[in-house]
Amino acid sequence: MAISTSKSFRIGITDAAAVLLIYMVPTLSHAFSIPFFILDPMRIAVLGALLLTRNWKNSLVLAVTLPLFSALVGGHPLFPKCVLIAIELSANVLLLNWMMKKMNAGIAAFASILLSKVLYYALKYGVLAAGLMQMELVSTAIWSQLIVACAISAGFALVFKNQSK
Repeated sequence: MAISTSKSFRIGITDAAAVLLIYMVPTLSHAFSIPFFILDPMRIAVLGALLLTRNWKNSLVLAVTLPLFSALVGGHPLFPKCVLIAIELSANVLLLNWMMKKMNAGIAAFASILLSKVLYYALKYGVLAAGLMQMELVSTAIWSQLIVACAISAGFALVFKNQSK
């Protein structure tokens, strides 16, 4: 199926904004002494792009490439963690796509975030146990992760409130 020129333009602008957001997070965190990473900017960019474009494939591409871009340009996250984040975000998009066909968008968004987080922490535990990284298992407070998950889920519930299964 071909994508219209206006939709391609919207996707391109959304992707550029997502990349710019990820590029700017370390700079903004340093400038304002606020750890913006606790707001899960990659998930916001990936799922925000999905809300704006309704293009699942594009969101999946962002899920894989944003952590890599961040690691290459900003040196963070470290490569093993970059791979874990890409897997987590990809799982989030795939689970959300599947779940939204079966349930309310807000519930699907929250459940897909929760399940992708469980996958991330299970994989991270394995990587830490294997000695491939040395860091805390949970480096961002669970409460902040739950707040972000609730906010994203509310956004999906509002945007898709009139969509039937």
